[in-house]
Amino acid sequence: MQTLSHDAYLALRAGATVVERDRHGEKVLLLEDGNYLKLFRRKRLISSAAWYPYAQRFADNALILEKLAIPCPAVIATYRIPGIKRDAVLYVPLEGRSLRQIIKSGEDASGLRTALGRFVAGLHAVGIYFRSLHLGNIVLSSSGKLGLIDIADLRARKGAISPYWRRRNLQQLYKDPHDQAWLNADGSTDVEDAYRAAGGQGQ
Repeated sequence: MQTLSHDAYLALRAGATVVERDRHGEKVLLLEDGNYLKLFRRKRLISSAAWYPYAQRFADNALILEKLAIPCPAVIATYRIPGIKRDAVLYVPLEGRSLRQIIKSGEDASGLRTALGRFVAGLHAVGIYFRSLHLGNIVLSSSGKLGLIDIADLRARKGAISPYWRRRNLQQLYKDPHDQAWLNADGSTDVEDAYRAAGGQGQ
């Protein structure tokens, strides 16, 4: 992780578009060259983020997913920026659109629930527990592959994750009311059926 001076940070973010912010300030910036800069703040004084920053976790998780052939952003660099009391990760975005964007567009999403069920089962089979599992963090590429974004909050285990953690992760997928409405539209059980058929154990 590199230390970035305040002047260097300002130069890096010159002309950037703010994609996401909260009451604490900017969180995600789209830079002029098309890459993204994601900023992380330490939420508590005593926190594991002090010795293992979220920016570094993002970078480490990207390497893990790459080795498993799971599409994700490509990390360029990680930074500590004392001038704004933030850590940051600079990355090339994953090509494609999130499932939420596709659903919101009103396009034909036939077959997408089945693909999603298989994808999540595949994650669990190789030991990936993604705490931020929701339709906004799953991207469909133009080639038809599903991948993950916002990957700082991810755990990789050796071997398939246990039934308990599978159920817990699937519950996270259904947590957002809008996501749940699409996942279960017209009584659909396509996601659960595909998950089980691919070796998962369902909710």
